[in-house]
Amino acid sequence: MRQEFARLAKLKRVLSGMRPTGRLHLGHFFGALSNWLKLQEEYECFFFVADWHALTTHYEDTSSLAENTLQVAMDWLAVGLDPSKSTLFIQSQVLEHAELHVLLSMITPLSWLERVPTYKEQIENLRDRDLGTYGFLGYPLLQSADIVMYGEPNQELLVPVGEDQAPHVELTREIVRKFNTHFGFSVNQELFLTPNRDWLVGILRDLTGNVPALVSDPTGEISSANRAALESELYRIALEYGLSNFFEKIGKRSDFFRVAPVLREPAYLPTETPRLPGLDGRRMAKSYGNAIWISDAPTEIRTKILKHMMTDPQRVRRTDPGRPEVCPVFAYHKLFSTPGVIVWSDQGCRTAGIGCVECKNAMADNLVKWIEPIQTRRKEFEAHPQQVWDILDAGSEQARKAAKRTMKRVCNAIFKWDDTRKPSKM
Repeated sequence: MRQEFARLAKLKRVLSGMRPTGRLHLGHFFGALSNWLKLQEEYECFFFVADWHALTTHYEDTSSLAENTLQVAMDWLAVGLDPSKSTLFIQSQVLEHAELHVLLSMITPLSWLERVPTYKEQIENLRDRDLGTYGFLGYPLLQSADIVMYGEPNQELLVPVGEDQAPHVELTREIVRKFNTHFGFSVNQELFLTPNRDWLVGILRDLTGNVPALVSDPTGEISSANRAALESELYRIALEYGLSNFFEKIGKRSDFFRVAPVLREPAYLPTETPRLPGLDGRRMAKSYGNAIWISDAPTEIRTKILKHMMTDPQRVRRTDPGRPEVCPVFAYHKLFSTPGVIVWSDQGCRTAGIGCVECKNAMADNLVKWIEPIQTRRKEFEAHPQQVWDILDAGSEQARKAAKRTMKRVCNAIFKWDDTRKPSKM
């Protein structure tokens, strides 16, 4: 039974990415990587370094992009992402992402991009950046191209994101529906034959509330020109209604229509992304200068914890009882310490039985012990960086194979290359 579940789960594909901002910190691990480690055991996973996305907000200085990509990949491999289980690749090494982005931009209204919440938030939060560019406006669409590139017609596509990123997935779903309606929707020409006139009349009446004069004669043949006009009208209605509403309206008569699943509509995989507090109690972030990096030396980790990590602000004196629920140190204990130490810290803090320095030292010991095997693996990759590049190159080649399959479907749906190139029958 367990083997069957594993087989069915592997039929589902997961896509996620991360910008190359350099070395990763503990917030990255608990916010994303710990979940990726679970996903690679259950699904077919594609994880990519989103270097093009980095350009949408920091195009003016690209000098560190390659090095940052290497550092991100080293941390991925050090924490346990396995290239034999997941495809690890670089976005810009799969040019099909840009091609699909361009094609999707032809059908995506500007208003859809402008309404994305994170687009508005970044404009507000990054006032010091030049965000008045086409690239920044279009980054949600590039993200959509990244996602649907790895969808297969008969394979469920999942995107693991937190609640704040859910609008990006919903935008992608809307774009896929519009694309499939534009380029995958077709009408069976038998609908226009005289024996099926009642079906055609019923469909038009249910969809529009009236019946055009050109189909009112139950025995009259519909000309080619009128067939084209009716087909165009049905196509327009399908776009206006949306395919699900369209087919719900016409019921069992949907057999006269076909929608080729050119692009796969992704599903939102809800993911808990606990925000690990930084040294100052705020969300851990590079820009805040409050991070503990995965690659920090043990002595540096201890120094940051003992000298810079805040505790309960109301515990001023050693004899003051504390509140573990508001103390970042205790939040770390819950992640890195044993159950016995967690109870010791909780009770000792509340009763002033232990001091903050004592509590910090115990937590630092457990954090260093937890991170030691990760740092050992990272040092091995630091000594052999070419091995990391080889893994990314191999993953990029693997990703290109999937991307080429998608683009073949997309280009044929738009340009009808295969149909046009077929030899004519004599």
